[in-house]
Amino acid sequence: MNAATGQNVTDAGERKLAAAHAALRHARGLQLDFATAPAPPPPPAWLKALVEALQAAAPVMKYVFWGGVIAGLAWLIWVMVRDVAPSGWRVRKRPTAAVDWRPDAAAARTLLTDADGLAAEGRYGEAVHLLLFRSIEELAAKRPGSVRAALTSRDIVAAAPIPPAPREAFARIARTVERSFFGGRIVDAEEFAARRGDYETFAFSEGWR
Repeated sequence: MNAATGQNVTDAGERKLAAAHAALRHARGLQLDFATAPAPPPPPAWLKALVEALQAAAPVMKYVFWGGVIAGLAWLIWVMVRDVAPSGWRVRKRPTAAVDWRPDAAAARTLLTDADGLAAEGRYGEAVHLLLFRSIEELAAKRPGSVRAALTSRDIVAAAPIPPAPREAFARIARTVERSFFGGRIVDAEEFAARRGDYETFAFSEGWR
C-alpha cells in the first residue's frame, strides 16, 4: 500500500466518524446538553427538621457517647471483680424468711382419720398412698414451686430441710408406695400400721426435736 492509498483510507475513516457523530447529536431521546438539567427537588420538611435537630445536638452527643462508654466500662469492671472482691465489699443478700416445714397438726389428724377409713375397708395400699400424696401437697404448700412434677418422692424430701427422723419416716412411706404402686406389691394391715406410725413421726412436732 502506497502513501496515497493510506491517506485515502484515513480520510474515509474520518468522514465516517464525523457522520456518526453528527447522527448521534441529532438522535432523539439523548440529552447531550446538561446545562438545562432540572434542579433536584427540595428535601421534605421533616428531613430538614431532623438534620437541623442533629446539628443542634451535635455538641451534646459526644458527652452522651463518652458517658455510655464510661458506664459500660464500669459495669464490665464490676462483673470481673465482684467474684474476687473481699466478702466485706460484697452486697449482702437479704435473708429469706425461714420456712416451717412441719405439716399442720390439725390437717395431719384429719389425714390420719381419712387413711384409717380406707384401712377399715381393707384398702391399705390406698391408705398409704393417701398419706404420701397429702404430705407432698403439704410440702408444696409450704413453699410454692419447690415441688415439681419431674421430682420423685425421695427427691422432694431430700430437697426440704427436714430433721433426720422425719426424713427417714417420710422415705419409708415413699418406698412402700413405690413398691405397691409401681411394683404391684400388696400392702397389708401390718405394713399400713407401720407407715401410719411413720407419718406420725413425720407430721407431729415430737419427731422434729
